[in-house]
Amino acid sequence: MYLPPLQPMNHSHFCVSGNVTIHPGAVIAPGVLLQADPESRVIIAAGACIGMGAILHAHQGTIEVEEGANIGAGVLIVGKGKIGANACIGSATTILNSSIGWGEVVAPASVIGDTSRQNAEPKAEEVATTPASESSSNPPAPDQPAPDLLEVSVTKVYGQAKLNRLLSTLLPHRQSLNAPLQNEQSSSNSS
Repeated sequence: MYLPPLQPMNHSHFCVSGNVTIHPGAVIAPGVLLQADPESRVIIAAGACIGMGAILHAHQGTIEVEEGANIGAGVLIVGKGKIGANACIGSATTILNSSIGWGEVVAPASVIGDTSRQNAEPKAEEVATTPASESSSNPPAPDQPAPDLLEVSVTKVYGQAKLNRLLSTLLPHRQSLNAPLQNEQSSSNSS
């Protein structure tokens, strides 16, 4: 999926409209739109971080961003809901009338709360071919290879394995920095 890059704003302002409360300890990037319709409100808590070009539009309720929550660049949150403390919302994500719990991580470009696109029930053949190690929440035994992360079903909330995958995608040099050290150790052991 192609996601167009965000263009930086020429000014360092963000736009506020309606009943919006922002704690002085919150960080809001340029180009952010915080809008509350009549009889709705937006609440941004201390330590919350909202990325460039994000839009939070409260409609028929309250959008609350709790302490330490991170909302990535280009995120769209519409309706009502709560972004829990220390939650992380990946860039270009759309959230419609949904809440994200404490500490949850949402992958970039996700769509949450859209009930117009229901997932089809898996066919009997697909269920039968799923290995037991993938359907179990327990980690595989040490002698069994770990399942390929691309084959694991995608859910809206990600655990530690998904977070590690997200980190390796966002920070690809993190792995390469460790690789030369391992190569040097193996070459010094063989000499």
